[in-house]
Amino acid sequence: MSTSVIESVAAIDQRGNATVAEQADVAWKPLYRIAAVVALLSVAFIVVAGIMFAVNPIPTTMVGWFDLFDQSWLRGLVAADLMMLASYVLLGVIYVALYGALRRVNQPFMALATALAFVGMVAYIAANPAFSMLSLSHQYAAATTDAERTALLGAGQAIIANWTGTAFNVAYFIGAVFAIIVSLVMLRSKVFSKATGYAGLAMGALTLVPASAGTVGIVFSLLALVPTMLWYILIARRFFQLGGAAR
Repeated sequence: MSTSVIESVAAIDQRGNATVAEQADVAWKPLYRIAAVVALLSVAFIVVAGIMFAVNPIPTTMVGWFDLFDQSWLRGLVAADLMMLASYVLLGVIYVALYGALRRVNQPFMALATALAFVGMVAYIAANPAFSMLSLSHQYAAATTDAERTALLGAGQAIIANWTGTAFNVAYFIGAVFAIIVSLVMLRSKVFSKATGYAGLAMGALTLVPASAGTVGIVFSLLALVPTMLWYILIARRFFQLGGAAR
């Protein structure tokens, strides 16, 4: 077989591989657009939660919790981190979309980061107290004896303790590690801007300290809100671009 024939076959193979890669990229576009919307929704959830916490402080006693749910089940759910729960449920879309966008930059690290992210997501959902507290509040309102009320108060305290316990802290730490890994990959690529990578690094560094770590944790969690919202906005903008680019 002559050299020209071999080169022609190689060129055909390269064009075929390029076509397959282009088709794979096109297949990711709808998910990128969905991820962009989810990222903006996450920003909205953060803003709504912040406003609700400002006008509706978290109760400091179990009786206060049950009274809050009795007054308004919606206010009770928001106080019990409903917005964060909704955000975590939707975050899976962003995790997969980030993997799709950055898989060619560093597939092993993106696979690791994505796996960790889903572990953290499941851990947080398991720890979230919103609907468990709603159920207990209904039972407390219907209780007819002091013994029943005491038992329900104890159950509520256990749920609140679990909310800021091991599962929550693990989810918080894993989220920080995920943000740092993905941001480092972003900084080594041309897919996302440097600003996106640095915002993600700041978010990850600040969330290494969980919100449950007393006053320091609360301060760090509040400071983390700025780079977190900026990161969501920047990745939403980029996902819209990736999802709408011409073939």
